Amino acid sequence: MQELDLSRNKLVGQFPLCLTSLTGLRVLDLSSNQLTGEIPSALGNFESLEYLSLLDNDFEGFFSFGWLVKLSELKVLKLGSKSNSFQVDSKSSWKPKFRLNAIVLRSCNLEIVPRFLLQQKGLRLVDLSHNKISGNFPCWLLANNTELRVLLLQNNILTSFQLPESAHDLRSLDVSVNEFNHMFPENIGLILPHLRYMNISKNAFQGNLPSSLGNMIGIETLDVSHNSFQGKLPRSLVKGCYNLAYLKLSHNKLSGEVFPESAELYDLRWLYMDNNQFTGNIGQGLQNLTFLHILDISNNNLTGVIPSWVGELPRLYAILLSNNSLEGEIPTSLFNKTFLLLLDLSANSLSGGLPPHVDSTRPVILLLQDNHLSGDIPDTFLGHVSILDLRNNRLSGNIPEFINTQSISVLLLRGNNLTGRIPRQLCGLRNIQLLDLANNRLNGSIPSCLSNTSFALGKEDDGFDGYGFIYGTISDYYDDVDIYFKPLLELAPLSSQIVVATQTKVEFATKHRYDAYMTRGILKYLFGLDLSENELSGEIPIELGGLLEIQALNLSHNNLSGVIPESFSGLNNVESLDLSFNRLQGRIPSRLADLSSLAVFNVSYNNLSGAIPQGRQFNTFDSPSYLGNPLLCGKPTSRSCDGNTIQAPDNVARDEESTIDMVSFYWSFAAAYVTILLGVLASLSFDSPWSRFWFYKVDVFIHKARNLLW
Repeated sequence: MQELDLSRNKLVGQFPLCLTSLTGLRVLDLSSNQLTGEIPSALGNFESLEYLSLLDNDFEGFFSFGWLVKLSELKVLKLGSKSNSFQVDSKSSWKPKFRLNAIVLRSCNLEIVPRFLLQQKGLRLVDLSHNKISGNFPCWLLANNTELRVLLLQNNILTSFQLPESAHDLRSLDVSVNEFNHMFPENIGLILPHLRYMNISKNAFQGNLPSSLGNMIGIETLDVSHNSFQGKLPRSLVKGCYNLAYLKLSHNKLSGEVFPESAELYDLRWLYMDNNQFTGNIGQGLQNLTFLHILDISNNNLTGVIPSWVGELPRLYAILLSNNSLEGEIPTSLFNKTFLLLLDLSANSLSGGLPPHVDSTRPVILLLQDNHLSGDIPDTFLGHVSILDLRNNRLSGNIPEFINTQSISVLLLRGNNLTGRIPRQLCGLRNIQLLDLANNRLNGSIPSCLSNTSFALGKEDDGFDGYGFIYGTISDYYDDVDIYFKPLLELAPLSSQIVVATQTKVEFATKHRYDAYMTRGILKYLFGLDLSENELSGEIPIELGGLLEIQALNLSHNNLSGVIPESFSGLNNVESLDLSFNRLQGRIPSRLADLSSLAVFNVSYNNLSGAIPQGRQFNTFDSPSYLGNPLLCGKPTSRSCDGNTIQAPDNVARDEESTIDMVSFYWSFAAAYVTILLGVLASLSFDSPWSRFWFYKVDVFIHKARNLLW
């Protein structure tokens, strides 16, 4: 046997020692399995081995390159482990017999670049990512290996980025997630003019972006995000990098206008400029980017209106302009895009009304919260919408009787001026997860048919997995980089990939907090209903106890009456239940103590009475959960229960009795005073000796008073 490929299986256990007897092997690939234990030193028996890959396993212990001293034919070496206890010896000095074309030492706990690489002169790929290598960027790898095409050093602790003195033909460079905190080399485009992929993100590089970037006419992927770059974009970048498809400038301090003049980035598809200090209007230069898929300029200082031509870019499916100072009406062209997936215009000063519908053929995420939008919500607006956030606007009128609601999973209308009843059409939401109608002026009763929604029955359509995660793959396929070795086994050439992802977040109040949930994280499993801060009245429908999927239920700050339904004991998944500030009466159902997931419970400021349930989760709720219910007794209140009566402690009873006595005294005194006064006035109204004597005395008093004054 000369070749053995067992990669991408689910092999467990230790390295099979029996394999070491196959001394004629030329290819051995055990990568992407679940192998554990130590790598045996008997690897040195494979003297004919040319390709060895043990990547992506759970190996532990120590590995020495000295074990490979006899492998004179070795061309490709790939090592790495998911275990933190795997340690590769990188300090020993030895002169290998092999001449490598590619070496991958990923997640090997390396502290320095292995010294034996100083003797390697024909390397075409070096991957030392996810280690603990510190100090200077190893530019000698470029100087020693003139045919090096791929150098991956991401996720280390390098501190100084230095380039070789002469130009090099490197095609792919990744030094992201290191600790560089100095000026980025101005001559990067002169030394590495043939780069097609460069990722320097998540460092602390300073200064302006080098103008020499314009020399990289073949660059396709450029990520400089999460640094401290400042100043304007180099004109050479937007005019000279014709092949650029992915440009990420996020989280820097870049300033100036956004593409004020025509950009010659005709193949640009993913453009991220968010979290910078860009100002002014959205530039006309973007109008030429007809291949653009994602445009993110959120969290800047943009002003003016949104140009209508943004919606006319034919391939644009994600538009993120949130957290700026944009104003005016939203162009209808943004809602008429056939392939629109995400439109985030939140936290601006946009005004005007909503269009009648969204024309996308796929479920759309619309984030329009925190603006000044007004008018009614069209009843056809949910036709192709999966997430709709209209919180904190100035929308008015009734909640419409929505038509075609099968796509909607998140509907947030909090903080508007909506009036009227909750329409029964909302009972047809078969895929709803979050419904927030709080802080409006809704009235009437809570529809009992909400038990027909997915809150009770679960989602019908669980196939949509977008949730705001828009992704693509950029592959740099190096036809001219023959770094792979295929003597007998056909091995795929290198493909450097970068995942293009746009996650959005949705805010919803649970557990007395207003949290943000990422759209591809826990939000997928969260079910919540918030009807708080309205004018709802009537009793709580017992059918709400059938909302088996619900995790957060908030009915607080309304005018609800009646009792807490016994059926609430069936809310097995509920974690937060808020019924405070209503007019509920009666007892708290004792079976609520069986709700094992309940973490927040609030019934304060109602008219509840009787004993507070004890045990399980109810032992964790403090007295604020029950304030404003003077007839409740038992822990955690200070009132004890004695049968059906409420007996306060002696000192509390005495205080209450003294308070009642003083009140009675004041009322009695006032009544007596009024009675006597009325009796005196009545007696003076009759002609009697007593009344004549009273008036005589008054005249004498007035006469003496005048004599004193004059």
